[in-house]
Formats: sequence, structure tokens, C-alpha cells
Amino acid sequence: MSIPGQIAAALSLWIDSVANTVSARLERARGAQQIAISEDEEGALTLRLVSKASKDADLPPVRIGIVDGAISTPLSPEWSAAMKGAIVDLALRPSRFVFRPLELPGRAVEFLDGIIRAQIDRLTPWSPAEAVFHWTPPQPIADDHVELTVVATARAAVTSLSQALLDLGATAVDISTATPGMERIAVHHQRIGGQTGSSRLRFALIAVLAIAGVPAILSIGLGGIVTDSYDAEQQQIQRRIAERRAIARGSQGGPGGSAIELLARRKQTMPSAVMVLEELSGILPDHTYATELRIEGDKLQITGLTHDAPSLIEILERSPHFASAGFFAPTTRAANESGERFHIETRIKPQFGSGT
Repeated sequence: MSIPGQIAAALSLWIDSVANTVSARLERARGAQQIAISEDEEGALTLRLVSKASKDADLPPVRIGIVDGAISTPLSPEWSAAMKGAIVDLALRPSRFVFRPLELPGRAVEFLDGIIRAQIDRLTPWSPAEAVFHWTPPQPIADDHVELTVVATARAAVTSLSQALLDLGATAVDISTATPGMERIAVHHQRIGGQTGSSRLRFALIAVLAIAGVPAILSIGLGGIVTDSYDAEQQQIQRRIAERRAIARGSQGGPGGSAIELLARRKQTMPSAVMVLEELSGILPDHTYATELRIEGDKLQITGLTHDAPSLIEILERSPHFASAGFFAPTTRAANESGERFHIETRIKPQFGSGT
């Protein structure tokens, strides 16, 4: 997926999440009846009222069974009436879920949804489309890293349960579970009532983002055009200076100087892959392993494993052969890898050696 496509997908997920959250809170504020359902070790569900209407004040908890994702025990008329228009909090057993610890650099917190979504098929038996998942709040650890736990299960397993409750008349179903540390975490939200409100909130958020984003995009676009124009002009001036110097040296070097000056100019203006590899082998630390190198024009992209990714930026910046180093993708750390997987891009200075 292209970068604009990834941005659009992330914005869509954020808008849906905000719209559903705000809509659910508005429903609770309007006094919608709330029902808490918990699953016991035998797989049965226990229903109890959390917020009670006056007519349901004496309604006792009830235990029902489920078979293949469907409710096998019919509800009493009183509970069927209480279920109409209610918001259901369904707490499932942790054994239905997989829990995967994950360690990431602290700067990756801003991109958690995209990072976890991209790795969900490696962390769990399911693809992103087949799973519902969420994660615990990131906790800081040593070396400016954070750790969290990804909680996931099969989408079909939970949607069948939530749909069964919606079919009984519930307005919305929130599904959660308890992590090994007994922390409650919500992994899925499904609703049928209030769809119009969610849609209106979604359109309102899109309109606000559009109004605020258009001037910002125009500003960024104009800034990029101006910057590119200055960069192109600077490169053209540098090429002209190099050509003038080559011509001046050629006129002083006699009849045989033109071919030599042509080679010298080529050496000064074209980056050498051999020299790039030689320079990298000399400056990269022993704990750093490059798994992929790509040279496109004067840009070098390096991918690999290291124990300290931020320090590589400073090392490359100190080299006389590289400039403008930075990360072009988030740095990640998987549980089965000994180091951080980094993605760094830097500009290769065209002149290597003494300038001869």
C-alpha cells in the first residue's frame, strides 16, 4: 500500500473509533440500560443489570448457555424486555484469546495501530482481516523503549456472540477480556442501534479534518515545492562549478588532460557503491548488521538489526561521506529478535577522497 493509502486507512480507523466511542458515551448519558455479561469457566454466560430501570429493579441475575457461538437458553419475558435497547458489556474468558508481549522503541507509540496491524499475522494465527485485537497501555522500560501486550482472537468467534445479543434487541455490544495481569481490555465493539448518530459524527469529523487539513496540506505542498526548487537550483549551481573547475584544470593540463579531467569529474559527481560499502564497514558498530542496502541516485537506504538505532543517525552524520540521515520507517523490536530492526535513509555526498 502506498503512503497516501496508509494515511487514509489510518485516518478512517481513527474516525471510526472516535465516532463509535462518542456515540456510545452519548447513549450512556441518555440513560440507556446497561447489562453486564460474564463468561465462566464452563462457557456459560451470567447476565446482570448494571443500570436498572424502575420496572426491572427486582430482576435477578440469570445464567444461560452458549453452543457454537449461539445462545442455547431462551430468556425469560422479563429479561427479553430488559435486553431491548440495552448496552451490553460482554467479558469473555482469557482462554479465548492469545496474549503476545511486544517491545518497541518509545517513538513508535505514535504508530502503534499501523505497527501492530502490520505484524498481527506474525504475532497470532490470524490475518488482520480475520482477527480482532487491541493492546495494553505501553509501559516505559530501559533504553527509551516501551513494552505492551497484544490481545487478539478470531473475529468470527466474537462477532457470532455479539450478533446473537444484538438479535435479542441489544443496541450495542462491547467485548472485553482480562489480561494475565488482571487488567480489563476491550477488543471489539459492535452496534446496530445508533448507526445514524455514528454516521453523523463520522461525517462531522471528516468535515472538521477537511476544513483544518486543506490549509495545512496547501502549506506543506507549497513549502515542498519551494524547497525542491531551491535544492534543484543548488545542485545545478554545484554542477556548473564542478564543470568550470574541470575545464580550468583541463586547459592547464595540456593535450592529454581532457580524458583525465572527464574521469575526475565523473568520480567527483557520481557516488561509488564500492566506497559506500567500504565507508559503512568502517563506521558501523560491531553490534549492527545491515541486511539490505539500496542506492538510488544520491540516496542510500539501509535496513538491518542493531542494539541502538538512534546512535546510527549520529554516526552517519559524522561521516564526511553522508548527510541528512534519518529514519524512513518506524524502528521495531520483535520478541524473537535480539536487536532493533531499523530503516535509515541518508544522502551520499558525491565526492570521495581528496578531490583529485
